[in-house]
Amino acid sequence: MRKRGTSDNAMAYGLTIGVALGTAFGFMFNNFALGVAIGIALGAGIGASVVRIEVGGMM
Repeated sequence: MRKRGTSDNAMAYGLTIGVALGTAFGFMFNNFALGVAIGIALGAGIGASVVRIEVGGMM
């Protein structure tokens, strides 16, 4: 059985992490849009791995 909303939560965490990282990258590179894009990509990747780990652990 799969917990409801696990992947939704992971994606929400991923986006939150992505925006936070993106803000930091934006200040570093002095290019906010590029920083947010990189941050969201990293955040989505982190969110996806969280889902994989949770699903694997439950099985």
